[in-house]
Parts: sequence; C-alpha cells; structure tokens
Amino acid sequence: MEVTDLTKLNQMDSRDKLERENGGYSFYAYLSRMRYISRWGLMRNSYTENIQEHSHMVAVLAHALALISRKVFGNKDISPDACAAAALFHDAGEIITGDLPTPIKYYSAEIRDAYRQVESVAADKLLHMLPEELQEDYGPMLREEDPEVRRFVKAADKLSAHIKCLEELKASNHEFLLAARQTRQALDDMDMPELRYFIENFLDSFTLTLDELK
Repeated sequence: MEVTDLTKLNQMDSRDKLERENGGYSFYAYLSRMRYISRWGLMRNSYTENIQEHSHMVAVLAHALALISRKVFGNKDISPDACAAAALFHDAGEIITGDLPTPIKYYSAEIRDAYRQVESVAADKLLHMLPEELQEDYGPMLREEDPEVRRFVKAADKLSAHIKCLEELKASNHEFLLAARQTRQALDDMDMPELRYFIENFLDSFTLTLDELK
C-alpha cells in the first residue's frame, strides 16, 4: 500500500497530484468536516454541539427506536441497522449548506420547499465525490429514500434536539426553555409508540447528574 509523503503537502505541485490521484474522491474528507459546523447558532449554549456529534446521537436514538419497535411492538419490517446508518448521514448535506436555524427554515412553505431543493443539490454533490461503484449504496441514505427509515430518523432527530434542551436546562440555561416545550410537543404530536416507550423509560435519566445515574 502506497503511503502519502506528508513532507510534500506544502508543495503546490504535490498537492495538485494528491487531489488528482485515484480520481480525487473527497467524500470522506468532507464528512470529517462535520465537526466544524455548530448547531443552535442563534442561541446561547452552555456547551456547543456540532453536526458530527449530533449525527452520532441521532444514530444511537434511531437505532434504539427501531429496536424498540421490533422487540417491544413486534414490527419486523424495520431495520435498526438501516436506521442507524441513515441517521449518520441525515445532516451530511449541511457540510455544503451550513446549518440553517429552524425558525428560518420553517418560516414559510416557500422557504421550506426551497431549502429542500438545496438539500437535494447538496446530496447530489456529495454523491459525486464518490466512485460510481459506491454511489448506489450511499444514495438512498443521503437522499433519505426509504419513507419508514426516514420516519424513524426524523423522530430520533427531534428526540436528540429535545435531549439537548433538557441538558441545557440542567445547566440552568433558560435560553432553551421554550425550545424544550416545543420539541416535546413535536414528539407528542408524532404519536409513535416507540417514542412514548423511550420517553417513559429513558428520558428522565438525561436530567440527572453523573452521580445520580445508576
């Protein structure tokens, strides 16, 4: 296996060569930059959250909700693994678009529809950063093509946002008080038994301190 000579990275002709080698595919390098994009940009945070951290938590929660659906409610048609994988990429397009604050994204139907078009363009751009033989596998995740998987990822996404609000309130940051109410209402409005099960059995633990966790 050829090893990149790091001593040449500051030489422009060598950098051009590195970009061209093996097709110059940059998909995974782009994904690694998710950690530079912060969420909740309009609000004062007690701790910052980037979309890489958020995507990991959404993947954990999407997997949990799908597993609850299978094991508790007998839904054999949902795959926890597929939900977790899709969740890891559900905000990947924000590497290109940035994180648009929710109040702006949903201000009007026109803005919401326009942003969806932008997200579609971003997904296509990311796909073309891959060799053709891999695009078929990543396409359904980046485009959120499976409606049932998308439903579980959306629920996990909203659940992650609510947990963030609870953790901020635990840190006495009342900036998130209204957001906590809104995200909880959104979870209730989804009317998913998997969400109700998670809320009843797991949600309160996010309000505890480390010493209180058992």
